[in-house]
Amino acid sequence: MSNIWFSFDQGFGGAGFALSYPLVAAMVKDLEGCLRRYPYLNSADLITQYCVDELGVPLSAERGIHQIDLHGDISGFLSSHPQSPILSLHHFDQIEPIFPTMNRSQSANHLMKAAKTDQSCMLQQTICYQKQTNWSFSISWGYSAHIYEKVLPRSVLKRPLETFLPWLDLKHRPYYMFNTRWPPFVDSCEAPHVFFFESIDSSVDSFEGHNQIVMTYVRSKPRGLPTCSLCGSRSADSISKVRVFSLATKLPEIGRGECCDVVKVGEKNITEIKIRTCKDDEIIA
Repeated sequence: MSNIWFSFDQGFGGAGFALSYPLVAAMVKDLEGCLRRYPYLNSADLITQYCVDELGVPLSAERGIHQIDLHGDISGFLSSHPQSPILSLHHFDQIEPIFPTMNRSQSANHLMKAAKTDQSCMLQQTICYQKQTNWSFSISWGYSAHIYEKVLPRSVLKRPLETFLPWLDLKHRPYYMFNTRWPPFVDSCEAPHVFFFESIDSSVDSFEGHNQIVMTYVRSKPRGLPTCSLCGSRSADSISKVRVFSLATKLPEIGRGECCDVVKVGEKNITEIKIRTCKDDEIIA
């Protein structure tokens, strides 16, 4: 609705926008003239749009800048972040704390513990499967881990669970500028076991000798549903922690994303996952 009110081609609101140096240099040459040509405009972001449009430069939507015109619990949104570096979260004071056992200030500081270790990985989603148990894993680095008792396609897991509410009480869909999926509260094959980021540490891989980051995610609460009834599915109720290993050195290029392997399941109620670079021609579904 905000885009309908303001513009689909404008960077508005407090989430921010970025201008390249060459564009700013071009704008400065006649900025005063641009301001005089549009005296009826009453907001800085709208004036900026008009001055940029005069130079023939279109807006490029940055998927890591989030206006967060949402209310309530945005954990479903943050757990399926697009494959893009996260740059901003606006309206942080209008949503519930992003970690259920903390207040907003504590939640922000807790998230920054992971960001200080590797900003490029923050909230990046990695998906993998454990075929022996029929489980799907979705990891949002530095924030959450989900276990599903069913093999779900990546196209499904990439869509955020609609745990949140629209900014306004609208009568008709669509409410959002991105695809969502309904939270499956009663379907034990579709509802995830949810774990949130607890701690971060470093270690050395005993087999390959690489420095690695170790992140631990703990269960937020019992799921409260029976085991998925599909043949071959196993209950994940006993899992209390998910431990995720990733390389301490981030590759500079952005490609297909990262792959992961489930290296341990259920030992001492802990599941371990190793994030790695995808292999050439690897099918990750």
